[in-house]
Amino acid sequence: MATKYDSENVLEFIPEGSGNKTRCCGLILKGFTAYCSHLYLNLKTEKPFLLKKNNIIEQIREHKKLSHLNYKLKEDAQHFTNTLFYTLFDYATNLEENLDILEKLFTELVDLACWETDKRCSKLWEDYVDSLPKILRKLNLDANAIFKNDPAARSIEEIYLAYPGFFAIAIYRLSHGLYSKGFPIVPRLMTEYAHQITGVDINPGAQIGEHFFIDHATGIVIGETAVIKDHVKLYQGVTLGALSVDKDMRDIKRHPTIENGVTIYANATILGGKTIIGENSTIGGNVWLTASVPPYSLVSHRPEIQIRELKKR
Repeated sequence: MATKYDSENVLEFIPEGSGNKTRCCGLILKGFTAYCSHLYLNLKTEKPFLLKKNNIIEQIREHKKLSHLNYKLKEDAQHFTNTLFYTLFDYATNLEENLDILEKLFTELVDLACWETDKRCSKLWEDYVDSLPKILRKLNLDANAIFKNDPAARSIEEIYLAYPGFFAIAIYRLSHGLYSKGFPIVPRLMTEYAHQITGVDINPGAQIGEHFFIDHATGIVIGETAVIKDHVKLYQGVTLGALSVDKDMRDIKRHPTIENGVTIYANATILGGKTIIGENSTIGGNVWLTASVPPYSLVSHRPEIQIRELKKR
Protein backbone atom coordinates (compact mmCIF):
# COMPACT_ATOMS: atom_id res chain seq x y z
CA MET A 1 0.00 0.00 0.00
CA ALA A 2 1.35 3.45 -0.89
CA THR A 3 1.62 5.92 1.99
CA LYS A 4 2.62 9.58 2.00
CA TYR A 5 5.42 10.40 4.41
CA ASP A 6 8.12 12.85 5.29
CA SER A 7 11.40 12.47 7.15
CA GLU A 8 9.99 13.87 10.41
CA ASN A 9 7.36 11.13 10.60
CA VAL A 10 9.84 8.28 10.27
CA LEU A 11 10.82 6.94 13.68
CA GLU A 12 12.75 3.82 12.77
CA PHE A 13 13.22 1.04 10.21
CA ILE A 14 11.91 -2.39 11.19
CA PRO A 15 13.20 -5.33 9.14
CA GLU A 16 10.64 -7.92 8.13
CA GLY A 17 11.21 -11.66 7.76
CA SER A 18 14.91 -12.21 7.41
CA GLY A 19 15.62 -8.57 8.23
CA ASN A 20 17.17 -7.95 4.80
CA LYS A 21 16.56 -4.22 4.32
CA THR A 22 17.57 -4.41 0.68
CA ARG A 23 14.65 -6.77 0.04
CA CYS A 24 11.81 -5.46 2.23
CA CYS A 25 11.28 -3.14 5.15
CA GLY A 26 8.56 -1.60 7.34
CA LEU A 27 8.16 1.97 8.46
CA ILE A 28 6.52 3.16 11.69
CA LEU A 29 4.63 6.33 10.80
CA LYS A 30 3.04 7.99 13.86
CA GLY A 31 1.50 4.89 15.33
CA PHE A 32 0.93 2.67 12.28
CA THR A 33 3.09 0.52 10.08
CA ALA A 34 3.38 0.87 6.30
CA TYR A 35 5.08 -1.89 4.36
CA CYS A 36 7.07 -1.59 1.15
CA SER A 37 7.61 -4.78 -0.83
CA HIS A 38 10.76 -5.49 -2.82
CA LEU A 39 11.92 -1.90 -2.39
CA TYR A 40 14.48 -0.42 -0.06
CA LEU A 41 13.47 3.09 0.97
CA ASN A 42 16.52 5.21 1.57
CA LEU A 43 15.64 8.74 2.61
CA LYS A 44 19.19 9.92 2.05
CA THR A 45 19.00 9.05 -1.68
CA GLU A 46 15.41 10.21 -2.24
CA LYS A 47 16.40 13.60 -3.68
CA PRO A 48 18.95 12.21 -6.18
CA PHE A 49 16.35 9.66 -7.31
CA LEU A 50 13.81 12.43 -7.99
CA LEU A 51 16.42 14.29 -10.02
CA LYS A 52 17.13 11.13 -11.99
CA LYS A 53 13.39 10.59 -12.56
CA ASN A 54 13.00 14.15 -13.87
CA ASN A 55 15.94 13.57 -16.19
CA ILE A 56 14.31 10.41 -17.55
CA ILE A 57 11.05 12.29 -18.13
CA GLU A 58 12.86 14.99 -20.09
CA GLN A 59 14.61 12.37 -22.24
CA ILE A 60 11.30 10.66 -23.03
CA ARG A 61 9.71 13.98 -23.92
CA GLU A 62 12.59 14.69 -26.28
CA HIS A 63 11.71 11.58 -28.33
CA LYS A 64 7.93 11.89 -27.95
CA LYS A 65 7.36 14.37 -30.76
CA LEU A 66 4.22 13.26 -32.65
CA SER A 67 1.79 15.88 -31.41
CA HIS A 68 -1.17 14.33 -33.25
CA LEU A 69 -0.59 10.80 -31.91
CA ASN A 70 -3.51 10.35 -29.54
CA TYR A 71 -4.57 6.78 -28.73
CA LYS A 72 -8.00 8.03 -27.78
CA LEU A 73 -8.56 8.21 -31.55
CA LYS A 74 -8.02 4.44 -31.81
CA GLU A 75 -10.38 3.73 -28.91
CA ASP A 76 -13.04 6.11 -30.25
CA ALA A 77 -12.79 4.61 -33.74
CA GLN A 78 -13.46 1.15 -32.30
CA HIS A 79 -16.44 2.49 -30.34
CA PHE A 80 -17.78 4.17 -33.48
CA THR A 81 -17.33 0.92 -35.44
CA ASN A 82 -19.24 -1.19 -32.90
CA THR A 83 -22.04 1.36 -32.60
CA LEU A 84 -22.34 1.57 -36.39
CA PHE A 85 -22.50 -2.22 -36.73
CA TYR A 86 -25.22 -2.52 -34.06
CA THR A 87 -27.16 0.36 -35.57
CA LEU A 88 -27.38 -1.39 -38.93
CA PHE A 89 -27.97 -4.97 -37.82
CA ASP A 90 -29.28 -5.24 -34.26
CA TYR A 91 -33.08 -5.18 -34.53
CA ALA A 92 -33.51 -4.14 -30.89
CA THR A 93 -31.32 -1.05 -31.30
CA ASN A 94 -33.21 2.23 -31.62
CA LEU A 95 -32.22 3.44 -35.08
CA GLU A 96 -33.11 7.11 -34.62
CA GLU A 97 -31.32 7.41 -31.27
CA ASN A 98 -28.24 5.61 -32.51
CA LEU A 99 -27.91 7.81 -35.58
CA ASP A 100 -27.77 10.80 -33.24
CA ILE A 101 -25.15 9.01 -31.13
CA LEU A 102 -23.14 8.17 -34.25
CA GLU A 103 -23.17 11.79 -35.38
CA LYS A 104 -21.76 12.85 -32.00
CA LEU A 105 -19.09 10.13 -32.16
CA PHE A 106 -18.23 11.18 -35.70
CA THR A 107 -17.76 14.78 -34.58
CA GLU A 108 -15.35 13.60 -31.91
CA LEU A 109 -13.42 11.60 -34.52
CA VAL A 110 -13.20 14.69 -36.69
CA ASP A 111 -11.61 16.62 -33.82
CA LEU A 112 -9.04 13.87 -33.28
CA ALA A 113 -8.29 12.80 -36.86
CA CYS A 114 -8.73 15.89 -39.04
CA TRP A 115 -5.78 18.14 -38.38
CA GLU A 116 -6.50 20.70 -41.09
CA THR A 117 -7.60 24.00 -39.59
CA ASP A 118 -10.79 24.21 -41.66
CA LYS A 119 -11.91 20.69 -40.60
CA ARG A 120 -13.22 19.86 -44.07
CA CYS A 121 -13.94 16.25 -43.14
CA SER A 122 -16.62 17.43 -40.69
CA LYS A 123 -18.80 18.01 -43.78
CA LEU A 124 -18.71 14.31 -44.72
CA TRP A 125 -21.25 13.07 -42.18
CA GLU A 126 -24.42 13.81 -44.16
CA ASP A 127 -23.01 12.22 -47.32
CA TYR A 128 -21.87 9.18 -45.36
CA VAL A 129 -25.26 8.71 -43.70
CA ASP A 130 -26.90 8.94 -47.13
CA SER A 131 -24.71 6.03 -48.30
CA LEU A 132 -25.60 3.70 -45.40
CA PRO A 133 -28.75 2.16 -47.00
CA LYS A 134 -26.72 1.20 -50.10
CA ILE A 135 -23.97 -0.27 -47.95
CA LEU A 136 -26.53 -2.24 -45.94
CA ARG A 137 -28.08 -3.60 -49.14
CA LYS A 138 -24.68 -4.88 -50.28
CA LEU A 139 -24.00 -6.44 -46.88
CA ASN A 140 -27.31 -8.30 -46.95
CA LEU A 141 -26.30 -9.68 -50.37
CA ASP A 142 -22.96 -10.77 -48.87
CA ALA A 143 -24.74 -12.52 -45.99
CA ASN A 144 -27.01 -14.33 -48.44
CA ALA A 145 -23.99 -15.40 -50.53
CA ILE A 146 -22.33 -16.87 -47.43
CA PHE A 147 -25.53 -18.64 -46.38
CA LYS A 148 -26.06 -20.02 -49.88
CA ASN A 149 -22.51 -21.35 -50.26
CA ASP A 150 -21.81 -22.73 -46.78
CA PRO A 151 -23.67 -25.97 -45.96
CA ALA A 152 -22.67 -25.57 -42.29
CA ALA A 153 -24.81 -22.42 -41.93
CA ARG A 154 -28.16 -23.33 -40.35
CA SER A 155 -29.80 -19.89 -40.52
CA ILE A 156 -29.19 -16.46 -42.00
CA GLU A 157 -29.05 -15.04 -38.47
CA GLU A 158 -26.07 -17.28 -37.79
CA ILE A 159 -24.15 -15.49 -40.55
CA TYR A 160 -24.64 -12.08 -38.96
CA LEU A 161 -23.99 -13.25 -35.42
CA ALA A 162 -21.23 -15.83 -35.72
CA TYR A 163 -19.29 -15.55 -38.98
CA PRO A 164 -15.99 -13.65 -38.75
CA GLY A 165 -15.89 -13.39 -42.53
CA PHE A 166 -19.12 -11.44 -42.57
CA PHE A 167 -17.96 -9.12 -39.79
CA ALA A 168 -14.74 -8.42 -41.70
CA ILE A 169 -16.68 -7.69 -44.91
CA ALA A 170 -19.12 -5.44 -43.03
CA ILE A 171 -16.41 -3.32 -41.44
CA TYR A 172 -14.57 -3.14 -44.77
CA ARG A 173 -17.65 -1.81 -46.56
CA LEU A 174 -18.41 0.69 -43.79
CA SER A 175 -14.82 1.90 -43.73
CA HIS A 176 -14.55 2.06 -47.53
CA GLY A 177 -17.41 4.55 -47.53
CA LEU A 178 -15.30 6.92 -45.44
CA TYR A 179 -12.06 6.08 -47.26
CA SER A 180 -13.54 6.96 -50.65
CA LYS A 181 -14.60 10.36 -49.26
CA GLY A 182 -11.09 11.14 -48.05
CA PHE A 183 -11.58 10.79 -44.30
CA PRO A 184 -8.08 10.27 -42.82
CA ILE A 185 -6.85 7.41 -40.61
CA VAL A 186 -10.24 6.33 -39.23
CA PRO A 187 -11.10 3.90 -42.08
CA ARG A 188 -7.79 2.11 -41.49
CA LEU A 189 -8.43 1.98 -37.74
CA MET A 190 -11.83 0.43 -38.45
CA THR A 191 -10.49 -2.36 -40.67
CA GLU A 192 -7.57 -2.99 -38.31
CA TYR A 193 -10.11 -3.40 -35.51
CA ALA A 194 -11.86 -6.06 -37.61
CA HIS A 195 -8.42 -7.56 -38.38
CA GLN A 196 -7.74 -7.82 -34.66
CA ILE A 197 -11.03 -9.63 -34.04
CA THR A 198 -11.28 -11.86 -37.12
CA GLY A 199 -7.75 -12.34 -38.47
CA VAL A 200 -8.89 -10.89 -41.83
CA ASP A 201 -6.88 -7.95 -43.18
CA ILE A 202 -8.83 -5.98 -45.81
CA ASN A 203 -7.46 -2.57 -46.66
CA PRO A 204 -10.29 -0.02 -46.83
CA GLY A 205 -9.03 1.13 -50.23
CA ALA A 206 -9.77 -2.20 -51.94
CA GLN A 207 -12.67 -2.31 -54.41
CA ILE A 208 -15.01 -5.25 -53.78
CA GLY A 209 -18.17 -6.06 -55.72
CA GLU A 210 -21.43 -7.65 -54.63
CA HIS A 211 -22.25 -11.15 -53.31
CA PHE A 212 -18.79 -11.48 -51.71
CA PHE A 213 -18.15 -14.78 -49.89
CA ILE A 214 -15.44 -15.43 -47.31
CA ASP A 215 -15.31 -18.84 -45.62
CA HIS A 216 -13.44 -19.50 -42.36
CA ALA A 217 -11.77 -16.13 -42.87
CA THR A 218 -8.60 -16.45 -40.81
CA GLY A 219 -5.44 -15.22 -42.53
CA ILE A 220 -7.01 -13.55 -45.57
CA VAL A 221 -5.13 -10.47 -46.82
CA ILE A 222 -6.56 -8.07 -49.43
CA GLY A 223 -4.34 -5.16 -50.41
CA GLU A 224 -5.22 -1.52 -50.94
CA THR A 225 -5.45 -1.53 -54.75
CA ALA A 226 -6.99 -4.98 -55.18
CA VAL A 227 -10.13 -5.15 -57.34
CA ILE A 228 -12.63 -7.94 -56.69
CA LYS A 229 -15.70 -8.20 -58.92
CA ASP A 230 -19.07 -9.90 -58.16
CA HIS A 231 -19.78 -13.41 -56.87
CA VAL A 232 -16.19 -14.07 -55.77
CA LYS A 233 -15.43 -16.70 -53.11
CA LEU A 234 -12.32 -16.69 -50.92
CA TYR A 235 -11.21 -19.28 -48.39
CA GLN A 236 -8.89 -18.96 -45.40
CA GLY A 237 -5.31 -17.86 -45.89
CA VAL A 238 -5.76 -16.28 -49.33
CA THR A 239 -3.43 -13.36 -50.09
CA LEU A 240 -4.12 -10.77 -52.76
CA GLY A 241 -0.87 -8.87 -52.47
CA ALA A 242 1.86 -6.85 -54.18
CA LEU A 243 4.90 -8.24 -55.94
CA SER A 244 7.17 -5.72 -54.25
CA VAL A 245 6.92 -3.01 -51.64
CA ASP A 246 8.29 0.42 -52.48
CA LYS A 247 7.08 3.82 -51.27
CA ASP A 248 7.34 5.17 -54.84
CA MET A 249 4.53 2.75 -55.81
CA ARG A 250 2.04 4.43 -53.51
CA ASP A 251 -0.26 5.67 -56.30
CA ILE A 252 0.25 2.68 -58.59
CA LYS A 253 -2.00 -0.40 -58.78
CA ARG A 254 -0.01 -3.02 -56.88
CA HIS A 255 -2.57 -5.75 -56.21
CA PRO A 256 -4.42 -8.19 -58.50
CA THR A 257 -7.83 -7.99 -60.14
CA ILE A 258 -10.26 -10.86 -59.55
CA GLU A 259 -13.02 -11.08 -62.14
CA ASN A 260 -16.63 -12.25 -61.68
CA GLY A 261 -17.37 -15.72 -60.37
CA VAL A 262 -13.83 -16.66 -59.32
CA THR A 263 -13.22 -19.12 -56.47
CA ILE A 264 -9.87 -19.05 -54.65
CA TYR A 265 -9.16 -21.87 -52.23
CA ALA A 266 -7.16 -21.93 -49.00
CA ASN A 267 -3.67 -20.40 -48.78
CA ALA A 268 -3.44 -19.39 -52.43
CA THR A 269 -1.23 -16.34 -53.05
CA ILE A 270 -1.88 -14.01 -55.99
CA LEU A 271 0.47 -11.07 -56.45
CA GLY A 272 0.91 -8.07 -58.71
CA GLY A 273 -1.06 -5.11 -59.99
CA LYS A 274 -1.09 -6.45 -63.56
CA THR A 275 -2.26 -9.91 -62.53
CA ILE A 276 -5.84 -10.64 -63.62
CA ILE A 277 -7.74 -13.79 -62.73
CA GLY A 278 -10.25 -14.36 -65.52
CA GLU A 279 -13.93 -14.82 -64.77
CA ASN A 280 -15.31 -18.12 -63.50
CA SER A 281 -11.81 -19.48 -62.83
CA THR A 282 -10.91 -21.72 -59.90
CA ILE A 283 -7.60 -21.28 -58.10
CA GLY A 284 -6.62 -24.30 -56.05
CA GLY A 285 -5.18 -24.32 -52.56
CA ASN A 286 -1.52 -23.30 -52.02
CA VAL A 287 -1.17 -21.94 -55.56
CA TRP A 288 1.37 -19.12 -56.06
CA LEU A 289 0.48 -16.82 -58.98
CA THR A 290 2.24 -13.74 -60.34
CA ALA A 291 0.80 -13.87 -63.87
CA SER A 292 -2.69 -13.50 -65.32
CA VAL A 293 -5.05 -16.44 -65.84
CA PRO A 294 -7.61 -16.59 -68.71
CA PRO A 295 -11.33 -17.02 -67.99
CA TYR A 296 -12.64 -20.48 -67.08
CA SER A 297 -9.22 -21.71 -65.92
CA LEU A 298 -8.48 -24.34 -63.30
CA VAL A 299 -5.16 -23.66 -61.59
CA SER A 300 -3.80 -26.24 -59.17
CA HIS A 301 -0.67 -26.95 -57.19
CA ARG A 302 0.54 -30.54 -57.03
CA PRO A 303 3.22 -31.11 -54.42
CA GLU A 304 5.03 -34.41 -54.48
CA ILE A 305 3.77 -36.55 -51.63
CA GLN A 306 5.71 -39.67 -50.70
CA ILE A 307 4.27 -42.47 -48.58
CA ARG A 308 6.45 -45.31 -47.40
CA GLU A 309 5.66 -48.24 -45.15
CA LEU A 310 7.43 -48.36 -41.82
CA LYS A 311 8.97 -51.59 -40.63
CA LYS A 312 6.97 -53.28 -37.90
CA ARG A 313 8.76 -53.52 -34.57
